[in-house]
Parts: sequence; structure tokens; C-alpha cells
Amino acid sequence: MLATQRRHRILQELQASGTVRVADLASVFGVSEMTVRRDIDTLDAEGQLLRVHGGATRTGTFSAIEPEFVSKSAQETEAKRAIAAEALSLLRPDMILLISGGTTTYEFARLLPRGLGLTVATNSIMVAKALVPGAPGPGAHGGIRTLVLGGQRTPSEALVGPVTMHAMENLHADLCFMGVHGIDPEAGITSPNLLEAEVNAAMIAASGALVVLADASKYGVVGLAGIAPLSSIGTLITDSGITTRGSGNAAADVLTQAVGDLRIATVPARAEQAALPASAAQPHSHLPAGRTPQVTAHKGHDA
Repeated sequence: MLATQRRHRILQELQASGTVRVADLASVFGVSEMTVRRDIDTLDAEGQLLRVHGGATRTGTFSAIEPEFVSKSAQETEAKRAIAAEALSLLRPDMILLISGGTTTYEFARLLPRGLGLTVATNSIMVAKALVPGAPGPGAHGGIRTLVLGGQRTPSEALVGPVTMHAMENLHADLCFMGVHGIDPEAGITSPNLLEAEVNAAMIAASGALVVLADASKYGVVGLAGIAPLSSIGTLITDSGITTRGSGNAAADVLTQAVGDLRIATVPARAEQAALPASAAQPHSHLPAGRTPQVTAHKGHDA
């Protein structure tokens, strides 16, 4: 098992039980306790857990630590791909899109069809890389006009600051596809980075409608800086894990009332994914043309 996979599993166990023990994890993973301690030290340094004697515990729900792109990309991978695939249903020919930084928006960018005459403006280095001619995706020979907003690079591979804000001036887009650090009924959508929150707010203001792509683990997380209230979200696409979150598993009901359109993409069963041998894994596979994961319809969405 790769280090990123172990760390993802550690975070999953923390999410489920609140604490983990080094000895137990070493037994489950079939590695030494020293290896597990190194994984926990790495996650502690990223602010994703709190290292304690003999194991680790969850941090508080408030977060001011901005995790790196590579670290985030190893988390909730299947959910992000299902969400990204469902987001394709919102596209129309000749649209102008603003796409923010984030690992889920990166998955979305990788799937963008090249034959719709799309124009994309982004402050994400990774999204821009996914859109270069010849990048993996439907129709691998370009076809998407891409505008990269300049600025200061963040740990999440986004570009922020005065240069980015200046580049945003006079831009207008049909849709803004946004990844977020946290989504909360009271705090709205948030970021751990003040400058990135500023850029994201400008993207919303420059767009006809906001589409937030956020897996269920983001629910209840509150970052340092607010971006916008939930009422500003035209469409929120999340995964089926949202149906078990919140007090009394009420997160889906809360979001249904708070946003314009809630869409829930079904993620393949974890047991089925775990049964695949490592050699059979396809981290960059794509759905056949015209296929998207099954989704549950909420509030104005025809399944």
C-alpha cells in the first residue's frame, strides 16, 4: 500500500471513530509502527489530525491550515470523480467557464469535452495543465481556449493576490465551477487562505451562476475565510456520503433547503474498490461518452 493510500485510510478511520492507535494501524496495513508514526507525523504537519501518545485524534472542525494539492488529491478520490462526471451535464456549447483551484475541479477539468467550443479562465495551475492540448480526456487534441490568471502560488496550486484580482477585472462567465475547503450551514463556503477566498468571491461575482463541487467530507468544515453564503450556490454537486452526515443525518435536507439545486452522485461501493488489485487500478480512467454516474435528484433536477 502506498503512503498516500495509508494516510487516506488513517483519515477515514479518524472520521469514523475520532481516534486511531499506531499499533492497530500497523496491524491493519501490514507495516511497522515506525512507518505509521511517519504517516501520522506527516498528516499532523499538514494540520489534518492531531498526533497524541500512541496514535492520533481529529483536529477541531475549524481549519486555518491549507493542505497541499498532492495530499488532498489522495482523499475521497472516487467521490471526486463521480462529482466531476455529474458536473458535465451542466455544460452547453460555446460556454465561458471560470474554474477555481481544487482537486475536484481538477478532475472536472480532465473530463471536459474538447468539442463544445468552451472557453475556460482559471487560477489553478493543475486545471490549466489538464487543459493543455493532448492532455488525457475526451478528444485529446485540444479544442478548449484557456486563460490562466496570474498571481502568487499557494500550497493548493492556486494563483492568488493582486495580480490575480487584476486579471479578473472585466471578465464575464456563464458558470463558475468552484472547489471549496469547507461547506457549513452557518459559515457558508470557506477557504483556509484569505487571498484565495478573495479570488473565489470575485469569480462568483463575474459569473452568471455558481456551481460548487464538494465531496461529503467538506460538510461541517469551516475554513479561516468566508467566500459566500450557501444561498449564493446555484448548484451544489456532492456525493452519497452526504446522506449520513450532520446531526441526525440531516445534512442533505439542510442543503436541499439552502441551495438552488442539490445533486448527489453515487460513489462505487468501497468494498468493490478495495477488491481490485493494485495493478488493475485506473486512476485516470474516464467514463464512456454520454455516461455519468447515477445521481439522486433534489430540488429541480431531473434525474
